[in-house]
Amino acid sequence: MAQFYPELTPQLESFISRQPIFFVATAPLSADGHINLSPKGYDSFRVITPNTVAYLDLTGSGNETSGHVTENGRITLMFCAFEGPPLILRIFGQGSVMLPDHPEWAAWISRFPNWPGIRQIMTVRISQVQTSCGYGVPLMTYQGPRTTLARWAEQKGPDGIRQYWLDHNLATIDQLPTPIAQHLDTLEDDADE
Repeated sequence: MAQFYPELTPQLESFISRQPIFFVATAPLSADGHINLSPKGYDSFRVITPNTVAYLDLTGSGNETSGHVTENGRITLMFCAFEGPPLILRIFGQGSVMLPDHPEWAAWISRFPNWPGIRQIMTVRISQVQTSCGYGVPLMTYQGPRTTLARWAEQKGPDGIRQYWLDHNLATIDQLPTPIAQHLDTLEDDADE
């Protein structure tokens, strides 16, 4: 049976801290736009307060979440137990994108490991938390994180990552703009000065 909470409790925070994967869902306002659902790993999620969470967004093949959240703010995060007692936890909220040129970037980024290929921080102001049974979720054993993404970003280096953003991260698949374009413009302006 589903239960609803106005914010994260200490027990729910503890559950979140033990999960090696979470899922992020967003969608554009357009009725024919694509819904995005992405898995996230690494040590990249933080509970800031009972009403605010954030995750470190590493460079990836697309930038859907950033474009959708910038357009309408809607975001859902999901954690589920693959080991131990069954549980599904959903966080519903309003998301925002924090880029490296944000005035509070240094304070926020200090909460996370320094992974290669950092693109942005996604912050979520929680409007509601839901838990449900998770009885249908399979039991699986965690073996460890994949290292492929971190190695790929290290090999590209900062210039290669910026080029990748230019080639693949400036718009969603429905052509909504993402804030990374504005960040790249700022970097270019700084270089010109």
